[in-house]
Amino acid sequence: MGEDRLHVVFGTGQVGSALAAHLAGLGVAVRAVSRHRPATLAGGIDWRAADVTDPEAATDAAKGASVVYQCVNAPYTQWPELFPPLQRGVLAAAERTSALLVALENLYGYGPTGGRPMTEDVPLAATTVKGRTRAAMTAELLAAAEAGRVRLAIGRASDFFGPGVTQGSTLGERVFGNALAGRRADFIGNPDLPHTYSYVPDIAAGLATLGTDPRAAGQVWHLPGPRTVTTRALLDLVAGEVGHPVGIRSVPKLAVRALGLVNPMLRELAEMAYEFDQPFILDTSKYESAFGAAGTPLADAIAATVAWYRTRPGTS
Repeated sequence: MGEDRLHVVFGTGQVGSALAAHLAGLGVAVRAVSRHRPATLAGGIDWRAADVTDPEAATDAAKGASVVYQCVNAPYTQWPELFPPLQRGVLAAAERTSALLVALENLYGYGPTGGRPMTEDVPLAATTVKGRTRAAMTAELLAAAEAGRVRLAIGRASDFFGPGVTQGSTLGERVFGNALAGRRADFIGNPDLPHTYSYVPDIAAGLATLGTDPRAAGQVWHLPGPRTVTTRALLDLVAGEVGHPVGIRSVPKLAVRALGLVNPMLRELAEMAYEFDQPFILDTSKYESAFGAAGTPLADAIAATVAWYRTRPGTS
């Protein structure tokens, strides 16, 4: 793809920044859009400030785009109120610039599946507040695509981790940071169940594929990542990298609900606890059948994440 084909990434958080850097590495012209300038941005990336909830501002920031990526997010405790307007702004920008819209989604919309692996054709049957919000947002995108207002590809990923991921993830500071500090990893639910975790560089590569391969348009795709193992098996790999055993401080669901009475973040996490009370497996075979084998080996992903955590000041 020539450099005159502009790709605009809305959101410069942990995934958006990785995606912008990946696209720039492919030789694609990239613009990143966010309300505030990110602390770090890979070389060669244009940055624009915009309030994405304003469709006019979002459209102006996306001027000239051939592909628009929706990687914005909202504070976890204000998802239902703040997230839909953000997406609507990005959708308006894609519509008005006639750009392909590549939207990043999580798996909340599926709701509990009883441990059955999630494929792209599983109905969106969410039972939680955030899950129903996500399903409604997906419905808005699909309706716009079906009406011919926008070309669309959706990429879905599970709980993410990787270099630079500290907050907003079950595999962030309270796992990797705690492990390096010799503390137990904080975890909600049963660590002996298989659980898919997505690696941020794999998410970025997958989204870039959806934005550059014409076969992706018009479909939903589960993005590739490391193989699915139990959380305990994953923590064993973390222990091997940090050089000592990593204990698990598992907080029972009832305790999470009780603590949620005084802690807003725990209150929000409590409703998603079903993800850790049953096998939570993302099937990525559709993507791999279409675009080839992908996903970083889990041991390599863990090693890279621990190595990044070691670079932070005060980390041994």
